[in-house]
Amino acid sequence: MKRLFAKILLFFLNLVLIISCNAVKRLEPDQNLLVKNQIFSNGEEVKDSRIYSRLHQEPNTRILGFPLRLHFYNLARPNIDSILTAKYLENETKNRKLKNLLSKKQFDRFLKSKVEFNQWLKRTGEAPVLVNEEDSKKSENRLKSWYWNNGWFNVETDYKIIPLEDKEKRAKVEYYVTPHEPYIIDSIKTEISSRALDSLYELNKAESAIKSGTQYNTLDFNDERDRLSQLFRNNGVYNFDQEYISFDADTVETDHKLNTTLIIKNQRNNVGDSISRVPFKIHNISKVNIFTDYTYSQRNSVLTDSARHEGYTLYSFDEMRYKPEAISDAIFIKPGNIYKDTDRTRTYNRLNALRVFRYPDIQYTLDPDDSTATDLVTNIFLTPLPKYSLGFDFDVSQSNIQEFGIGFGGSFLIRNIFGGLENLEFSGRGSIASSTDAAASRDENRFFDITEVGADMKLSLPRIFLPVDTEKIIPKYMSPFTNMSLGFSTQRNIGLDKQTFSGILNYTWKPSKRLNNSLDLLNIQYVRNLNPENYFNVYQNSFEELNDIAQNSNFELNDPPTLGIPDEADDFINYVVSDDFPNTGLNQDDFFNVLDIYERKLRLTENNLIFATNYTYLWNTREGLYDQEFSRFRFKIETAGNVLSLLSGVLNYEQNEQGFEKVIGVAYSQYAKTEIDFIKHWDLGNDRIFAARAFGGIAIPFGNSNSIPITKTFFGGGPNDNRAWQAYDLGPGSSGSILEFNEANMKLAFNGEYRFGLIDQFKGALFIDVGNIWNVLDNVDIPEYKFEGFQDLKELAVGSGFGLRYDFNFFVLRFDIGFKTHDPAQSDGNRWFRDYNFSNAVYNVGINYPF
Repeated sequence: MKRLFAKILLFFLNLVLIISCNAVKRLEPDQNLLVKNQIFSNGEEVKDSRIYSRLHQEPNTRILGFPLRLHFYNLARPNIDSILTAKYLENETKNRKLKNLLSKKQFDRFLKSKVEFNQWLKRTGEAPVLVNEEDSKKSENRLKSWYWNNGWFNVETDYKIIPLEDKEKRAKVEYYVTPHEPYIIDSIKTEISSRALDSLYELNKAESAIKSGTQYNTLDFNDERDRLSQLFRNNGVYNFDQEYISFDADTVETDHKLNTTLIIKNQRNNVGDSISRVPFKIHNISKVNIFTDYTYSQRNSVLTDSARHEGYTLYSFDEMRYKPEAISDAIFIKPGNIYKDTDRTRTYNRLNALRVFRYPDIQYTLDPDDSTATDLVTNIFLTPLPKYSLGFDFDVSQSNIQEFGIGFGGSFLIRNIFGGLENLEFSGRGSIASSTDAAASRDENRFFDITEVGADMKLSLPRIFLPVDTEKIIPKYMSPFTNMSLGFSTQRNIGLDKQTFSGILNYTWKPSKRLNNSLDLLNIQYVRNLNPENYFNVYQNSFEELNDIAQNSNFELNDPPTLGIPDEADDFINYVVSDDFPNTGLNQDDFFNVLDIYERKLRLTENNLIFATNYTYLWNTREGLYDQEFSRFRFKIETAGNVLSLLSGVLNYEQNEQGFEKVIGVAYSQYAKTEIDFIKHWDLGNDRIFAARAFGGIAIPFGNSNSIPITKTFFGGGPNDNRAWQAYDLGPGSSGSILEFNEANMKLAFNGEYRFGLIDQFKGALFIDVGNIWNVLDNVDIPEYKFEGFQDLKELAVGSGFGLRYDFNFFVLRFDIGFKTHDPAQSDGNRWFRDYNFSNAVYNVGINYPF
């Protein structure tokens, strides 16, 4: 396989060399391909990528130094029509053969396909970037503009086109910049015609983006224009616009000092053919009218119902279906307050988040009862969505524990069920999937060996539902919601099968567009294993180790001498664990191996009762699906079992065989868990992105538990983690993934990925994944599994590789190949590049990007 890899690499290197020779084959004798731009400022080469991005021309896009799209473009024939004419229409021999073989319609379609393929090559590829005086001059002007906008008003620029002597038909362009001394902002004066605006400016001028003593920057002036517009429109000036703001700059004989004057004119007033100027005013909201069931078709109908609440007037064309206090609580525009843009935006956002109305229409008009023309009447038109909504979904997926899955589900939504904008939703779901691990453990003849059926009921309230007032802590502009849900699911997955019952009391609120908070005050889960007797059919490695130990013990085996599942296997464990050590005939290592197998079986087959509380903080600067540069930070903390533990003295719980307290016959879990996840994307331009991720998590059992429920542990490997290992195959520590499903209660993961465009919708990626899982502060005593100090960081696994993706716009199909670069399961000194080849690589298929 190593020889095969070397042959493949040699083939691609030769291919690149051959194609590189033809990069300029389509150029005319007097044309040169642009291969490099260089910018020099005062004789020193500029390295700032922001400045290079201002140039009108950039060399053809390169992937790992290779202009792939240019070569794709060169595959197209520039005169395809004349070639086809000469080859197939004017060549009588070929023409006759094809017409005898094909019908005229097929012959025409054949020629058309040739033309379409040629067009696709051009469209997918990238035309050669040619050096010429006109485009270089445009780049020079853009360069001059960039320096001017950053304060170098006396900048001088020049350029030179330099053909490369050692490369045919190629040239580079050097740009020469002499910035001279920059201009510094000195005095800042104002000419604000409106007294109201002048007062607002003086009260808030300390926040100005234009600072005396700083170097001139056009962006600062743009930011100041935006700031002033927001300031005025959020302080009552509802008809203010940026066009009224201008700046006058004086640089004559000022010794590179810039004296600025901020000019804000009065409002234009058009009356007939005459135009006059009137001062801006501060406007107040005098009335707020809410039309709760407005539709365009009944805009001229008679209103039949109305209500008032805290200054709001609500109208309805039919009988009022909403509680007035619920509607008014979603409106931030209040009678008696001044006009604010933020109140309008918050009202839009809150009403949309309710999922009860279509996008609202908010209109402002001057109050006809106010002679000063300062009062505004606000009319809010709400169009209800249907009270009942039925939805269905179907999807095909791939995840860490299933190679192929089909999911389906449905939902039934009742809007405004109690008249207070509450939504009640019933949903059901089902899925079937394939997992090779599960198939091998139970029924090799069944492709779909994972099934799940579940149902949920969720009630959403547009407020924080608590016996205490939370308005001061979580004001309504944070869009608070209370969500109460009940759920049930039954799964046939890794062979043990289980049922899960859940109940959640959740609160969410959003202090800003980027920040989300979620608090599960109660998150109760009861997990019941339905098929624990199938344990050793699933975990074959554990069974084989147990069987080998049994054959070397004093335990009487049947003929053939193999432990039966489950009875004999369980009997042997009880024989070893319950009897005195010397009577088993085992050495100390075998005894403790049986003990480990017993404890793991006990943990993976026991039922779980999790009575938890958790809080999640999410900061995400990504504003849209197509944002290429953003940051995402998530922090989660969870505790479980503390409330039940506090009640133990009052309720006098029973205890199980291990001495743990039981509630409804199940030992409840007690632990503390935290996770930190940070993702950062950098847009490098030209369809190139560098993405990085860092994750750390730890779950510590205490009190009524000495281990973590398996649903709350961590695993390593898989298409969204360390792609050089299969899911659940990595770790713990340096143990070498000796179990079928490896998990632990501590995890570190770091990922870096360089993404780049290839051809059309095809994308490429190079990645490095680092991480591992360990056991810490629990009942696992095997040294290879445990994290005992910073010295164990040498057990971090490193995977590297490359991937190919196809972007369907609404999702990305991903294929990655991961190679084991540093394998902690190998012996010290023999861990780097031990199995770095295609035969030991892991091939991952995924949906969307891993982070």
